[in-house]
Amino acid sequence: MIRVVIADDQAAVRDGMAMMLGSQPDIEVVGLAKDGVQAVAMCTRERPDVVVMDIRMPGVDGIEATRRIARECEGRDQVTAVLVLTTFDHDDALYGALRAGASGYMLKHAAPSGLADAVRKVADGGSWIDPSVAGKVIETLRETAPKDATGRPSLEMLSRRELEVLRLLGDAPTNAELAEMLFVSESTVKTHISRLLMKTGSHDRSQLVAVAYRSGLVQP
Repeated sequence: MIRVVIADDQAAVRDGMAMMLGSQPDIEVVGLAKDGVQAVAMCTRERPDVVVMDIRMPGVDGIEATRRIARECEGRDQVTAVLVLTTFDHDDALYGALRAGASGYMLKHAAPSGLADAVRKVADGGSWIDPSVAGKVIETLRETAPKDATGRPSLEMLSRRELEVLRLLGDAPTNAELAEMLFVSESTVKTHISRLLMKTGSHDRSQLVAVAYRSGLVQP
């Protein structure tokens, strides 16, 4: 069963998504949050598999809440994936959410037909980007990947666990091998890799390996 928290400042939207997802046989809604503070608190308490996160909320917005969840709601073998769901497709919201650690980005108009599938995808460690902005996202993430003063890829935005996964990727293990090395499940490994792809602007695992070497994290 996929356990989900929904965070949105509009009660009608929260309730509608809860009904939509709750009708699925493999999804259970375990919490409803009206702002980022509640979303983080529920993640700490409930340890859901996925948070469906609005961006524009009072106080702590969805981007900052995503950043806190990526940092604070991570167990040894349990990572909460964030699926950002918003009416906004402008660059600041889009790239801010993905750089903060979101595994997916969906526009609200697509939710009725695609939300459950997107939740399943990110719960399994994959990533989901709304098709209407996918091309722009991938290209811009690659072009704007952070670099340090020497021009090498910057890894400052990565968590300690993400750095560990990136370092191990230098030896090109499979997901199953990584899971065994880290004593975690394959879905947890997939989520870490998904976040690494988003944060570094990489297209695939081979580019992540290149980032590990170019940044100096892994020595030839």
